[in-house]
Amino acid sequence: MSADLSLTERKPPREASPLAWAAVTIAAIALWFVVYAQLAPFSQWLVARLPVEPGSHLAEAVTFFIYDTPKVLMLLTLVVFAMGVVRSFFSAERTRALLAGKREGLGNIAAAGLGIVTPFCSCSAVPLFVGFVSAGVPLGVTFSFLIAAPMVNEVALGLLFALVGWKVALTYLAFGLAVAIVAGWVIGRLHLEGWLEDWVRNVRAAPVELPPNGMTLVDRIKAGLEAVRDIVGKVWMWIIAGIAAGAFIHGYVPADLLASIMGRDAWWSVPAAVLLGIPMYSNAAGIIPVVEALLAKGAALGTVLAFMMAVIALSLPEMIILRKVLSLKLIAVFIGVVATGILAVGFLFNALFS
Repeated sequence: MSADLSLTERKPPREASPLAWAAVTIAAIALWFVVYAQLAPFSQWLVARLPVEPGSHLAEAVTFFIYDTPKVLMLLTLVVFAMGVVRSFFSAERTRALLAGKREGLGNIAAAGLGIVTPFCSCSAVPLFVGFVSAGVPLGVTFSFLIAAPMVNEVALGLLFALVGWKVALTYLAFGLAVAIVAGWVIGRLHLEGWLEDWVRNVRAAPVELPPNGMTLVDRIKAGLEAVRDIVGKVWMWIIAGIAAGAFIHGYVPADLLASIMGRDAWWSVPAAVLLGIPMYSNAAGIIPVVEALLAKGAALGTVLAFMMAVIALSLPEMIILRKVLSLKLIAVFIGVVATGILAVGFLFNALFS
């Protein structure tokens, strides 16, 4: 009996203190920077020991793949962790509550801004859409959020900044937000609520209150780690596929050929890139290595980013999922308005960075 009592009186193991969590997190981030700084010399050392002829197309492709794979995955992990912590302040319910009752105009701006820090995957589009409509969020404001969330998210901006430079990332942010805001505003001005599916229109709006936010520092760090497990765990295969495609372009596609197809002189390259991007499916992390390789080969910046925007914001799987809540007419309007904005961005980028 005494043994049983001693067992019941034992206290559960103590969880690490917030200070310990913070210390381990800081140490892990410091180690990340140390490893990241060694990627370039390590990749050169490894390629030099492979049975490939130096300077050949194969060597260039292999070098690109070996260097970019850990680089992109490490960048993605760091960015997703940081924004996972940030997103602990902006849950889906909190975002829905913040947008409830917002008028168009300022509402479109607020929705697009929230879309940057609260990116949701295509599978979340339907419940979010219904939740926003039921909360009284105007249709145009809802579309501003749904456009910005996948297209101008922290992964796209973080990887563009690290791989292409801050000027491109900042310009992409500005024009991406402009597309989300203007497209949502235009759709709102058209008053197309009647083109929603009947069951969506019949959803009754319920009062929305901001949920209590009592998360501790440890909770937020855990939220960042959970985001890494969830997002990186789902997209790493797409990233490797994108890097493999980028490696092939970097090693084997002639620069002159690519410049003639996606260069600034080919006016038709921007609409062609948008049409090519719509039926494809990828995410920001998977498509950016392709963007990096295309730019390195001399493709026009506006054309490449128009392709990237079309892949992310107008992918065919996204449209199939949205078909559950939108009529075909409303989907056609959505594609037309967003595609027009992306075309404008492509031509403006080519003019600004000529």
